[in-house]
Amino acid sequence: MTLPVMTSTDLLERIAAGESQSLEFKASFDKTSIETLVAFANTQGGTVLVGVSNAAIVRGVTVGKETLNEWLGQIKSATSPSLVPELVAHRINGKVVVSIEVAEFPVKPVSTRGRYYKRIASSNHALALNEIADLYLLSLQISWDAHTAPQASVADLAPSKVERFIQRVNASGRFELDGSTPLAALEKLNYLVQGQPTWAAMLLFAAEPLRHHIHIGRFKTPSTIIDDRQFTDTLFEVVEQAMTFIVSHISVAFEFDGSIQRKERFAYPLPAIKEALLNAVVHRSYTDPNDIQIKIFDDKITIFSPGTFYGGLTVADIQADNYRSSLRNKLIAEGFYLINVIEKYGSGFIRIRSALKDYPEVDFDVKEFQGGVMATFTLSRPASPPPKVVDITEGVTTIEQTPEKSSEKSSEKILHHLKGDPNLSAQALAEKLGISSRAVEKQINLLKKEGRLSRIGPAKGGYWKVVE
Repeated sequence: MTLPVMTSTDLLERIAAGESQSLEFKASFDKTSIETLVAFANTQGGTVLVGVSNAAIVRGVTVGKETLNEWLGQIKSATSPSLVPELVAHRINGKVVVSIEVAEFPVKPVSTRGRYYKRIASSNHALALNEIADLYLLSLQISWDAHTAPQASVADLAPSKVERFIQRVNASGRFELDGSTPLAALEKLNYLVQGQPTWAAMLLFAAEPLRHHIHIGRFKTPSTIIDDRQFTDTLFEVVEQAMTFIVSHISVAFEFDGSIQRKERFAYPLPAIKEALLNAVVHRSYTDPNDIQIKIFDDKITIFSPGTFYGGLTVADIQADNYRSSLRNKLIAEGFYLINVIEKYGSGFIRIRSALKDYPEVDFDVKEFQGGVMATFTLSRPASPPPKVVDITEGVTTIEQTPEKSSEKSSEKILHHLKGDPNLSAQALAEKLGISSRAVEKQINLLKKEGRLSRIGPAKGGYWKVVE
């Protein structure tokens, strides 16, 4: 690819702006200049200006008749695949500055002397092994989870998990699968390739879950653990288990607005917490041996996911509402999408910010941290105290009739939600309705006695059928 050649005026303007994601100053040409070109090639391209100091002062550089050809030869021989940048000598105020421009390389990663770099802000960073693998897969437009799992077979998958997945997909309305031929359904979605499970299939449906843990702790102080749990399961199940644990350790206030039914307000918006958890599970690097780590403190919750942002995505990008999503695990993401657990790709952080609008006391921060992504929800100020609880039955003479109306309203809401997702648990329904799990179970039992609701399959792995 031939890049447009900069004029001297262009150079002065760019020098004045300082070093950046795509511009580096070098007083002289050396091996670090080549490292920077490699970092640019592995990111979004860029320019090295030789003859300019770090302080953005034009010092100039001495070049002979063959200097640029010699530099080009050094660059080609020291890089793999070989880079062929554009070298142009410019004269500025009687001094020579050489611009070396390189485009983003189509097949990544590019290395120099066996080392790989990427550009972050205005500096070069060495790539870790998992980042090298990510770049390679990204350049080929394939994802790691689409590869078959060595030595795995269909016998390693749990039929009940596959059947439940197919039921949930069909209930969501986003896709139609033939439940009578579950293996054909998996092949249709590329979870099986020539009869062999992919990594995605093993992570979603394995009878013996792969050992990728979610480690959660409730901390009083950074060194004092009140409760600690490690969840190891297939991905759909482990999200539910982890979310149940998180909810059990978040304080909740009960509000009364004059009606008989109380309203629960958790200290954090549960949809935002669940979205951050889903992001961690769906987008983590499964080639990284570290666990997803969740820490719950009195005043904050942190969620750490192994693997940095993928496909050139940056923190600045995800803070915008129009960022472009790059999927590290395409088949895993598609599975969660098809069962209607996640919405469209690349909207997770947008939904988190939307859920936080009703929680001005909660701050949200996300950053790359120690080879992964850290999402933090912080109570910036103490949550508003719950309203004074009063005995709303005092002075009410028709109180006996009100619970019936309230129960009837709850039962109709339960039926409505189960029509949309027949796999909802009692805990999930309780969160949606703002009532206790025990109250939900009581209503479900009444609906079953009335013949308006039936259970298909076992308690774990089955689903609800609303009888019209």
